[in-house]
Amino acid sequence: MSKFDFDLFVIGAGSGGVRAGRLAAQLGKKVGVAEESRPGGTCVVRGCVPKKFLVYGADFGGAIKDAQKYGWSLDNVSFDWTFLRDAIQTEVSRLSGIYSTILEKNGATLFNERAEFVDAHTVRLQTSGKEVTAKTILIATGGRPWMPDIEGIEHAIMSDDAFLLDELPARALIIGGGYIASEFAGIYAGLGVKTVQAYRGDRLLNGFDPDVRDETGVLQNLNGIETKFNISPTSIKKTSGGLIVTFDDGSKIGTDMVFMATGRKPHTVGLGLENAGVDVDKNGAVVVDEYSKSTAKNIYAVGDVTNRVNLTPVAIREGAAFIETVFKDNPTAYDHSNIASAVFTRPPIGVVGLTEGDARQKHGDDITVYTTKFRPMKNVLAHKEQRCFMKLITQGKDEVVIGIHIVGDDSPEIIQALGICVKAGLTKAQFDETCAVHPTLAEEIVTLKPREINKTTVVS
Repeated sequence: MSKFDFDLFVIGAGSGGVRAGRLAAQLGKKVGVAEESRPGGTCVVRGCVPKKFLVYGADFGGAIKDAQKYGWSLDNVSFDWTFLRDAIQTEVSRLSGIYSTILEKNGATLFNERAEFVDAHTVRLQTSGKEVTAKTILIATGGRPWMPDIEGIEHAIMSDDAFLLDELPARALIIGGGYIASEFAGIYAGLGVKTVQAYRGDRLLNGFDPDVRDETGVLQNLNGIETKFNISPTSIKKTSGGLIVTFDDGSKIGTDMVFMATGRKPHTVGLGLENAGVDVDKNGAVVVDEYSKSTAKNIYAVGDVTNRVNLTPVAIREGAAFIETVFKDNPTAYDHSNIASAVFTRPPIGVVGLTEGDARQKHGDDITVYTTKFRPMKNVLAHKEQRCFMKLITQGKDEVVIGIHIVGDDSPEIIQALGICVKAGLTKAQFDETCAVHPTLAEEIVTLKPREINKTTVVS
């Protein structure tokens, strides 16, 4: 009989933690899972899922306007924020319940309370005060939004709050240039809010391909979003007429809501990791090896809490690799290269592989760049200036495709299939041999012509 209460105890019931817990329980292991919020984690409860529903809501508003150019007559069109908000939360509750059911049906024990380390094999459940022991512990606590410590920060909201607003503001100021900031700017503008997006850098989406960054800025403006660059907020003041935000260049912006989308950090503060011998880096991320093992030999971590590739499907794959390694005697390190991802701006972005800057740093001039920019067929009759941008990067004489970047409608759906091609190491010739599906936006990826190569280094 085991001297421990559990074979595996998981702290955090997000996508990675639930996957690992379920798989371990299916192997007959005794599994405990603790979740301080609601099962489902950031993605289901306060991230990807409710956010994409909001994007759909904003897109429908644009589609209604476009429909008039296609012959539809529309009268008495209105938008009800509380209806959409509540419908989304109903679905979030349903999905969260499914996560709970998955664990319980497979024999895992779910504790709806926070767990903190007492030592390397013991955690204390904070609501009940109960202490439980486990042979192996998996940290899957994810990340949390971070806001700067400036005067009046209590008047700002963060992404966790954005789904539960009592009412939509007339004016919104989004602080940040990353994917969360850019997505929510598009959402609010699409729902009729006068939106300003302010960022400390000179272009949105730091880390993305420079052409993608440029195109995103253009599209934000076409969506009615006013973008301001190279400024950072220093204070927020509440007045009878709303909020006044002062920036480091002395400028001021009046608004009704300040949304701080200034980044996320691993959720490790107060977890008691020091009691278990688990090291964290300067950002608070759990330090792990290629097999997700921490500096404590029986403690592992997956997902955003490790700050490797912060995407829900990655956390799921890391959770599955952890099970192979620890419970199936099959050491498995998840391959984090060439992971396709999407940003749900309006229109969205789909990317996989290297940016042009990274490709030049890695391969010098031994690359070829293909680009195209065109107005999608759907936008012609709608008289919309919004265009689609595509970029394909190849390397070497054989022209192996090492990067694809798309800004345009349906790009997340397209990039999923193209991610297979990049992961498989296909060449431009194989793309060219593939017959186009006409008329589609996606057909352009197999008809691309080379751009004149710029020999200067491109910095992402």
